Amino acid sequence: MSDLLLQRNFGIAAHIDAGKTTCTERILYYTGVSHKIGEVHDGAATTDWMEQEKERGITITSAAVTCFWNFPTTQGKAIADSKKYKFNIIDTPGHVDFTVEVERSMRVLDGLVALFSAVDGVEPQSETVWRQANRYNVPRLGFVNKMDRAGADFLMVVKQVREMLGAKSVPLQLPIGAEDDFRGVVDLITMKGIIWEEGSMGATYAEVPVPDDLKEEAEYWRAQLVEAVAEYDDKLMEKFFDDPASITEDEMHVAIRKATIDMSIVPMLCGSAFKNKGVQTMLDCVVRYLPSPLDIESVKGINPDTGEEVFRRPDAKEPFAALAFKIMTDPFVGRLAFFRCYSGHLDAGSYVKNMRSGKNERISRIMQMFANKQNPIEFIEAGDIGAAVGFKEIKTGDTLCDEKHPIVLENMFIPEPVISLAIEPKAQADVDRMGMAIAKLIEEDPTLRVKTDDETGQTVLSGMGELHLEIIVDRMRREFKVEVNQGAPQVAYKEAFNATIEHREVLKKQTGGRGKFADIVFEFGPADPEWLEANPKEAFQFINDIFGGSIPREFVQPIQKGFLNSMNTGVLASYPVNNMKVRVFDGSFHAVDSDGMSFELCARQGFREAARKAKPILLEPIMKVEVVTPDQYMGDVTGDLNRRRGMLEGMDSRNNAQVIRAKVPLSEMFGYVTQLRSLSSGRATSTMEFSHYNPAPNNIAEEVIAKQKGKQKSDD
Repeated sequence: MSDLLLQRNFGIAAHIDAGKTTCTERILYYTGVSHKIGEVHDGAATTDWMEQEKERGITITSAAVTCFWNFPTTQGKAIADSKKYKFNIIDTPGHVDFTVEVERSMRVLDGLVALFSAVDGVEPQSETVWRQANRYNVPRLGFVNKMDRAGADFLMVVKQVREMLGAKSVPLQLPIGAEDDFRGVVDLITMKGIIWEEGSMGATYAEVPVPDDLKEEAEYWRAQLVEAVAEYDDKLMEKFFDDPASITEDEMHVAIRKATIDMSIVPMLCGSAFKNKGVQTMLDCVVRYLPSPLDIESVKGINPDTGEEVFRRPDAKEPFAALAFKIMTDPFVGRLAFFRCYSGHLDAGSYVKNMRSGKNERISRIMQMFANKQNPIEFIEAGDIGAAVGFKEIKTGDTLCDEKHPIVLENMFIPEPVISLAIEPKAQADVDRMGMAIAKLIEEDPTLRVKTDDETGQTVLSGMGELHLEIIVDRMRREFKVEVNQGAPQVAYKEAFNATIEHREVLKKQTGGRGKFADIVFEFGPADPEWLEANPKEAFQFINDIFGGSIPREFVQPIQKGFLNSMNTGVLASYPVNNMKVRVFDGSFHAVDSDGMSFELCARQGFREAARKAKPILLEPIMKVEVVTPDQYMGDVTGDLNRRRGMLEGMDSRNNAQVIRAKVPLSEMFGYVTQLRSLSSGRATSTMEFSHYNPAPNNIAEEVIAKQKGKQKSDD
């Protein structure tokens, strides 16, 4: 196993079309893994291996690849004392519909290269990716791509990263030329110019003095860089005030590395992946500034037996601990579980404990992944990423560990679906095959949910967006050979309460012999705002305020379960309840007739009665929409958003185009892309991501409720 100091686990993430996959292709070419660069627009990219990815030119599933990089290099050749660094790279999707792929990648990575388009700068999905990286404290580098495109502006993007993302972005380079004339960069650490030689695929370059027209600007940004990192090295600070010119390259690299790993700065680089410029410099910076597994603090978990915090260092001698972050089905090897090994050593063919199920799992083979291909390896050790084969029931987010040293690692955040689609197999013979296909797809994709509508008996799929569900239906057809009929997309409404009330519910059934009896008195209403803030992933606040044994302790759990299960079906239109608080403070029981089931049924009955009195309201999902449009269509686009009940939040200009930001209800956004094309003669583009839930206006709520009730009646 390689020295962990010579390993980097990093991801490449960005907004749609910033050039992530193109950049990954260049990395694979320069590291000698592939001998031909596959282009996204030709459907030949290594990491875009799914049929749907090749056809659409988009990334749908995150792909892991392993490669090696000799560092330091010069003129495209490794110099004598260079070391071989191992890279585990994850190329992630840009579409918000597949945001869980980015989320779970962030959970297991040590560093991130955040790509930005030099023309478009910070876009909505850039902000989402940034928030995800902040959630898991992932240090990052910024790479401003597409410097060869018309309207490219490196320093504008640096400024946007600072203002819009709240990060201390510090350029390490300045571009020499831009757009068609982009030919090199000024290195602010060495204060030399680098000009790439045409026809060398970016492999060779010439060092030149800093061009005269850039000298003043380079001096300014060099001072900014030294000032930003000086606090990480006292000697550097002294030299900065006494004689800035005496600061050595090595001192700068050490200070920048410390500041980057500490997340105090984001070093910014520029280049053009498509034109093969700047990618090798970026790889050198990954080695220099992004953390190795040893630079990351020990991973924290909980000992399930004692409830105490325990830590695992990235060391092969520590007990084994790993997190399964993705499940994939391969037609040749079956189910694969991608996992990050945080500590210890695991041999192929050995057993691990799955902390969720409490069962031991045999990992018959361990693979090193290369997109959709696998290379078998004999063992895996701390700090590495691999895939397991031969397990029975590992799911996304499961902790795998040494049986004698249990630990539960922090799971990942899974966003809630916002859109649903009713499906049914075209042929009756396909019913079972459809069920198996959905089960496999849900195992792979935790944002995909399925339920059977009690009234209609229909199978309802819920996902992150129209594109997400479209891809899922397409995969069912191609991979599982199941043809389905689909209904119109449905919005995932939710219900909530506006008032807090007190209610007494008594369940009394005497049928001769042993009956059923339960009596609970509870306060019912919306959850406390402070509680919601402290528990953002929870929706049910339960408070047990029973004193004096009016209800025995063993019946409290069934009461809680009864209320929790009732939340799946609200009283207005059978939509799930978004947040709810129940405080049980009194009641009574019968020595013979009371049991857990009686109290659970009583809680369910109490929910139906109390929910009607607690002023229930309908909530609708609101989407954050950004539209980029030429000036002349501005009025039409804003007028259309207003008609869709959109709240305009701001406008600014970006390279001769107007950027409109708005919050619009999802129910008004079906078919928006087609409408926008016709409004702007195909020249405007839009992106959309989930923002929050808001109470639906009365007329809309009444319409939705009436529709649901009408549907239920017709099914009856």
